[in-house]
Amino acid sequence: MLQTLRDKTSGWIATVILGLLIIPFAFVGIEQYLVQRVDNAVARIEVPPSWWRTAPTWWPASMLWRKESIDAGEFSERFQRERDRRRAQQGEAFDAREFEKPESKREVLDQLIDERVRKLAAEIDGLTVSDALVVKTIQSVPDFQDSNGKFNQERYILGLQMRQPQQTPTQFEQFVRDRLMETLLTGGVGESSFLTPSEIDRLVKLMGEKRDVSLVMMPAPPADTGEVAAADIQKWYDSHAKDFRAPESVNIEYVELIGANLPPPGPPSEEALRKRYDDEKNRFLAAEQRQISHIQINVPAGADAAAQKAAEDKAKQIAAQAKAPGADFAALARANSDDLGSKAAGGDLGWMGKGAIPGPFDDAAFALQSGQISNPVKDDSGWHVIWVREIKSGQQQSFEQVRETLVREESETSRERAFNDFSAKLVDRVYKNPTTLAEPAKAMNLPVLKLDGVTRNAAANTGIGANAAVIRAAFSDARIQDNTVSDPIDIGQDHSVLIRVLAHTPERAQPLAQVRDKVIAAVRADRSAKAAEKEADALIARINGGETIAAVAASKQLPAPETLPGVSRGMPLPTPEVSEAIFALKAPAAGKVTAGKAKLDDGRMVLFALNKVVPGNKSDIPAAQMDMLRTQIAQMGGFEESRELTSALRKRVQIKVIEENLR
Repeated sequence: MLQTLRDKTSGWIATVILGLLIIPFAFVGIEQYLVQRVDNAVARIEVPPSWWRTAPTWWPASMLWRKESIDAGEFSERFQRERDRRRAQQGEAFDAREFEKPESKREVLDQLIDERVRKLAAEIDGLTVSDALVVKTIQSVPDFQDSNGKFNQERYILGLQMRQPQQTPTQFEQFVRDRLMETLLTGGVGESSFLTPSEIDRLVKLMGEKRDVSLVMMPAPPADTGEVAAADIQKWYDSHAKDFRAPESVNIEYVELIGANLPPPGPPSEEALRKRYDDEKNRFLAAEQRQISHIQINVPAGADAAAQKAAEDKAKQIAAQAKAPGADFAALARANSDDLGSKAAGGDLGWMGKGAIPGPFDDAAFALQSGQISNPVKDDSGWHVIWVREIKSGQQQSFEQVRETLVREESETSRERAFNDFSAKLVDRVYKNPTTLAEPAKAMNLPVLKLDGVTRNAAANTGIGANAAVIRAAFSDARIQDNTVSDPIDIGQDHSVLIRVLAHTPERAQPLAQVRDKVIAAVRADRSAKAAEKEADALIARINGGETIAAVAASKQLPAPETLPGVSRGMPLPTPEVSEAIFALKAPAAGKVTAGKAKLDDGRMVLFALNKVVPGNKSDIPAAQMDMLRTQIAQMGGFEESRELTSALRKRVQIKVIEENLR
């Protein structure tokens, strides 16, 4: 046998074939022995060359494909940013455990893949981002600009240092270049979106359409009390299994710390009050007050340069007169001031604190000495000549004057300190043995309370189980897996709880025997709804057959129809669903009506007859509003076209998600 094999492989053809096979195997072998690779990619993207879009994926043609990957580090950074964004957006309603589900991870990964696919498509098509565009983009970021809207290098460097993670200017420039490259194709498509005149006419006709309708509210269907066969019960239970699943739940025990239940602290000592006063004396320093008069010269809105100059010259002339020895400022104000509120009082504004009239007026008034008169000061209302008549310096309030405030604040501080001390002692005892609440609670003379059947739905829970922070803690992995006591959870002012999960029950199917009554009720409700819908369909057939809706309603002892002329799209009549059904109905022929129905949440049916349809008219829309509408619709269309382009680009590449690295 071995000799036969040797004879068959000794010819020159066999030698050539073996030689060709040895070359790739040799390189693969060397690579495997010399290079130890750790693959941390969460997704790989392979793109065919632009000059061979249909290149096959098998070797050796696959060597022509461009290959890129999204590694776990990049994904983790983006996932964390999305977590932070949603936490900031949702506040206490944010559920970290819910966010960690595979669906959320795939959503974030798909965003990354879309970005990378768009960037690769732009690069392969030969598009580039110029340095000038990168610079312009960076300089347009508001966070990098000063108060005048100019790019500030110091703010730029500081902003990069505050990013998470920090970035150097080179790294940030590359980041901006990548983002711009990624949007070159889709951005161009989105910005090029437009509407033709016929399209905008059609949209205006649809969006501005008005319909005349008559509607009747039918009574709630009678309750179905008939027997429900066992086969029907089983069939409904099997086809609606998700409706009869018990939600995930936990049983918890907890101790509750309420500041109001703690022994009240004694009255603060005189020594403590004195110390608080000395430490916070600046709080009780009365602000400086200035007695101010002014003469105001208005500058008319939209005044030309000549009028503005005339007002300024007048203000300068009055200031010179006011500063002259023996001048009567009050008389000058009564004769010249345009401020009707103070003119009759000789320009007197009374005693004012700093910031009462913010801006140049305030700056000038508090820069003057007592008795001084300012040069003309310009602000939004015009020109001002300001006279500081007297200055009342800030005075220190005495201990006796603020004693009541000090007593109240010191008592509040003592209550908070007592609550925090008590809480700290309880936590110290919990840390010694975090698997039980009984011993720490007994040591602190607190009852251990229990709450069963807490679900993730706050509305379905009672007591502390309705608090979002308690729910998050109760369903955290640490509480469920380790059954350890939580840290204190704040649920109000001087009100916190520590919880421990006693039992965890996953979401589960409930046996038919347990939910039999609910199934029967659901079957009966469905039969009632179908009967009501059948009756409504019969009435619709009569109206479409030529009877009026009023006659049909009277024959069934229903209320007289309500006539609603000129109903606009989107009006809740009485609900959005009814309005949607009205506008989904086909327009009636001339002299005819078209009947329809809609169902309300409580099971009642609304019967309506469409009498007339009036299309929207462009002439009814102001030009500015029409331009805005055209822009908004074009933007919506551009966004949708960008999404479609991204979807098309994804179909031109090979994408592989490595699920094990995504966990």
